[in-house]
Amino acid sequence: MTVSAAAARGQARDKLAGVLLIALSASAFGAMAIFARFAYAAGADVYGLLAVRFVVAAVAMALVMRARGIRLPPWRRVLALAAMGGIGYVGQSYCFFTALNHAQASLVALLLYLYPLFVTLLAAVFLKEALTTPAVIALVLCSVGAGLTVGGGEGEPIGIALGVAAAVIYSVYIVVGARVTAGVNAIATTTVICTAAALVYVTVGILRSGAGVPPQFPATAGGWLALVAIALVSTVLAILTFFAGLQKLGAARASMLSTLEPVVTVVLAALLLGEHIGPTQAEGGGLIVLGVLWLTRRASATPPLESADERN
Repeated sequence: MTVSAAAARGQARDKLAGVLLIALSASAFGAMAIFARFAYAAGADVYGLLAVRFVVAAVAMALVMRARGIRLPPWRRVLALAAMGGIGYVGQSYCFFTALNHAQASLVALLLYLYPLFVTLLAAVFLKEALTTPAVIALVLCSVGAGLTVGGGEGEPIGIALGVAAAVIYSVYIVVGARVTAGVNAIATTTVICTAAALVYVTVGILRSGAGVPPQFPATAGGWLALVAIALVSTVLAILTFFAGLQKLGAARASMLSTLEPVVTVVLAALLLGEHIGPTQAEGGGLIVLGVLWLTRRASATPPLESADERN
């Protein structure tokens, strides 16, 4: 075997490994809404769920940092990242997990996946990025898809509103993060953000306990298993495998493969929660995924301003 043939095979193996890592990451993220439903059914509420999620995730990510010898960035950058976690990610996670109490898991997941479109629009307005023809096409596809998804799904208006709010907040979080996280190790970034979110939810839990409405935790072992799975599988494993796949595939390909995430949620919701996915909702979800794929595929032709693919 020649050196060039061996190198080609090595590159092929790297790409395959990258695809599998991103697929695993998207599947882990996609299962999060399903785990949440099981935790809620066992007696947890959104405050207890998110406090445990971020405390466990922060501890696990800190251990990963130590094992890999990763250091924290300068304190000014730590404070900026903490603000991202304590404000942006807390707001996004609260809206997303509260929406799951008022709408189908599949519907909430598809609405959240509007965030790449919102990021494009926010970047055009605040970062003065050109709103290209592909972006406009994606806007039309996602807008029509969102309308069909909402019309074909089952959910209270508050659940739909919270699902869209989660997508909007996450979009702002990513646009801000593109500046704040530049040059900072992704594992360190995630650790600081999860730690800040944990501190906020623990503080809220203490305050609510003092007011006589403490956070609720699962009453069964299965509920706790689902809650821990949210922290370790749908947060820590999902983030680590995403960044590992990102290194092998690059941002554009990783983003395109991540469109598997809402598909996983929809399929698992149908199989495990008995959610009915009607043809209208399926068509709407397909248009949203198509719009995101179109946007990321066309974006791969030009380098991004910042390579800060936030997957938290």
